[in-house]
Amino acid sequence: MMNVSIIGTGYVGLTTGAALAFLGHRVTCIDIDPKKVEQLKRGECPIYEPELENILKGCRDRLTFTTDYEPAISGSQVVFIAVGTPSQADGQPDLSYLKSAAQAVGRNLGPKFTVVVNKSTVPIGSGNWVESIVRDAMREAKKEASFSVVSNPEFLREGSALSDMLYPDRIVVGSEDPSATTVMQDLYLPLLKQSFDSPKNLPRPKGFVQSPFVATDLQSAELIKYAANAFLALKISFINEVAELAERVGANAGHIARGIGLDARIGERFLQAGIGWGGSCFAKDTSALISTAREYGLPMSITQAARDVNSRQRARVIEILLSELRILKGKKIGILGLAFKPFTDDLRDAPAFEISSRLKERGAKVVGYDPIANSRVRQEWADRGPIVADSVAEVFAESDAVVLVTEWPELVNSDWKALLPSMKNKLVVDGRSALDRPTLTGLGAKLIIMGYGA
Repeated sequence: MMNVSIIGTGYVGLTTGAALAFLGHRVTCIDIDPKKVEQLKRGECPIYEPELENILKGCRDRLTFTTDYEPAISGSQVVFIAVGTPSQADGQPDLSYLKSAAQAVGRNLGPKFTVVVNKSTVPIGSGNWVESIVRDAMREAKKEASFSVVSNPEFLREGSALSDMLYPDRIVVGSEDPSATTVMQDLYLPLLKQSFDSPKNLPRPKGFVQSPFVATDLQSAELIKYAANAFLALKISFINEVAELAERVGANAGHIARGIGLDARIGERFLQAGIGWGGSCFAKDTSALISTAREYGLPMSITQAARDVNSRQRARVIEILLSELRILKGKKIGILGLAFKPFTDDLRDAPAFEISSRLKERGAKVVGYDPIANSRVRQEWADRGPIVADSVAEVFAESDAVVLVTEWPELVNSDWKALLPSMKNKLVVDGRSALDRPTLTGLGAKLIIMGYGA
């Protein structure tokens, strides 16, 4: 087993740390926020991710949290950099956190060979850039150390991140140093061979035997991450564009998705019509890919089209409500689900925010509810977002329409029989193709499913 340090305790850093500690490695997670570190030391998880808190508590003997770089990094064989790289106004990622982390690594490397892992989603060429920053910091600190930088992109879906970490489709490692690649293979060996006992509440998928290890050069590993997310974003935008055409010609978008998804070359996943994608990854990564290509004089027309279609899906919600209600000023619109997807409290690029903002601009009173993200909405959106309700019933009461934005099971399976009569106007817009039409129409609701119509 290895000594591992992870810089950054966000969704990626915490999930990676928890999984590696579960596999038996000794892991130290570093964060510059002392309040967050103290919270983690108490066994409290600052983010919502299914089973993450249980794994963190179960691995306390192998998992520590600190704000002190020196002892953590100097004693580690592998150091992960898992800090945020948010988008800037021009689409380029903000690499300031990455630079600070790389400098801290250089100042604190120990005498033994260390593998420095870029886990953050970074632009092509960042591996070489991080290496130069580490070397410069070493020189300033008068350090003598041996290290290699590798790219190890993450493919974690929020809401199922631990499962994705323990049972990965593939593990990609980009490096110019065979010895560093070997260290990463050894680190991930329990995952590659699936030789560990599964956590009680995260069973191994049926038939899952082993994970492929994909060894590449640095630049290829960095581009794999961007290309994968751009392609998934493209699939979602493609089916949404087709679904709008299906509405107009009287076709069924669900049948179309199944009909093309059964083609093994296409696949059924990410072909669900609706409001479109949100979250930190797709928007940021497609923007960064377009921006990087622009530097080389290459237009990424398909990727840009995927972004344009996705933006239009949010505007379509407003168009549907205008078409049905005619006037939005003074109307109460309920928003069901505020996080960008179920089983997370992440609000980054959440469709609910943009939809609420557009409705408020038109004078509507917007009331929203989320099973997990309410407290985070109150803190992060404040008066910029919807009024946050304490219950689903508050969203429905006297509302002129409700919009299902995030398909939480408890929202999809609400007590519609009890809730619908409290509405002024029984108009329901399903932005996730998740509601049962016969049930709701049988209760007197007008249900409009995006991609399927009324």
